[in-house]
Amino acid sequence: MSNILLVGNGAREHAIAEAIARSPQNPRLFSFMKANNPGIASLSEKIQPGSYADLAAITGFATANEIEFAVIGPEDPLNNGVVDALAQIGIPAVGPNQSLARLETSKSFTRNLVSKYNIPGNPQFKVFTSMDGVEAFLNALEGIVLKPDGLTGGKGVLVQGDHFATKEEALKLCTQILKDSFSVIVEEKFDGEEFSLQCLCDGKTVVGTPLVQDHKRRFDGDRGPNTGGMGSYSLPDHSMPFLKPSDIAEGLEITRQVAAALLKETGNPYKGVMYGGFIATKNGAKLLEYNARFGDPEAMNILPLLKTDFLEVCRHIIDGTLDKLKIEFEPKATVCKYIVPKGYGLPADHPDASSSKAKIAVGDVGAARLYYSSVDKREDGLYLSSSRAIGIVGIADTLDAARLIAEEGVKAVKGPVAYREDIGTQALIQKRIDHMKKIRNE
Repeated sequence: MSNILLVGNGAREHAIAEAIARSPQNPRLFSFMKANNPGIASLSEKIQPGSYADLAAITGFATANEIEFAVIGPEDPLNNGVVDALAQIGIPAVGPNQSLARLETSKSFTRNLVSKYNIPGNPQFKVFTSMDGVEAFLNALEGIVLKPDGLTGGKGVLVQGDHFATKEEALKLCTQILKDSFSVIVEEKFDGEEFSLQCLCDGKTVVGTPLVQDHKRRFDGDRGPNTGGMGSYSLPDHSMPFLKPSDIAEGLEITRQVAAALLKETGNPYKGVMYGGFIATKNGAKLLEYNARFGDPEAMNILPLLKTDFLEVCRHIIDGTLDKLKIEFEPKATVCKYIVPKGYGLPADHPDASSSKAKIAVGDVGAARLYYSSVDKREDGLYLSSSRAIGIVGIADTLDAARLIAEEGVKAVKGPVAYREDIGTQALIQKRIDHMKKIRNE
């Protein structure tokens, strides 16, 4: 019987834990979490609370429980070098080492890598460590995107038209970013529709998984502040209705070339998930950014559909033999809706802000799947934190049926909570189809 270590405590990790537990090999799961996720705990042989910066605690937990391999869920432990620390004691991991994790942890590293190896997909961009030359470059761009270098939890990107209006404001924001960050990346703004392409990589072979579209905006109709992601959907054909087959092929080819470039650049094979955030434009697929792990919520869309034994997928990633394994996903639609505190994403002085510490009750979610995220399980029940609380996923043969399952599941959670009703609706998807037709002049 295999002993598997999972590092992480969010809804993404709950979905990973479920995929591990579903293996016909009956593995034993050992989970290291910075907060007690009741869903992961219920699937685990043993759990250990602790900080993702405490590498000695993680490696000690792994040694004590004779771990065969580890699966690293979130970006923080990757950034802290947990894969390197485990490798030193002979335990392999699904997840890149600290140097390779720069694919996510350093936006300038990735832009420069793509540029150096002449890989398509980059915007016009420049990395600045001081304000010298910033104004001239801003003036040369039609639309502007600003990115601090480093991890921002999916909320650090500033886009013209959303977060600021003028080039003067962009200049002030660059000054502010450079006070808090070593560098700022200034990029051209693309017009198009975003899609998430999560790929499995063993260092040589890159395998695409079903496409997902995430919704970052807090409120229905794509309004309000950007969040870590309010929900997502996928379709039975594993594509998106606003994409051309060439968009998907280009995204996959960019990822393959980036994997090869990482090997050349660092001398180490990338073993784990390369999650590309792409945007379909009138000129094909362009690269927004990479994450060095599964997406949250996107992991909840694809892992429940995985027909292949997840343990075997992990072993082939570690052994560099992904080309020998047939990876299959169910041809079904999924809709994930995140339940959040009512005050999530709102200013601290908003009347709903106090909802972030409230108690909630979870009833029967029916045919939906439930994945716990940032909740606090105490003796007297379940409490919200200030972040996303629970992912509810509907799976069905059609998108509409999946959405209705998710919608029913959401109603089972009682308390001062909110969610987006429009995720997975035809109206929202049609808006994206119409947008792409317009920019492609179709």
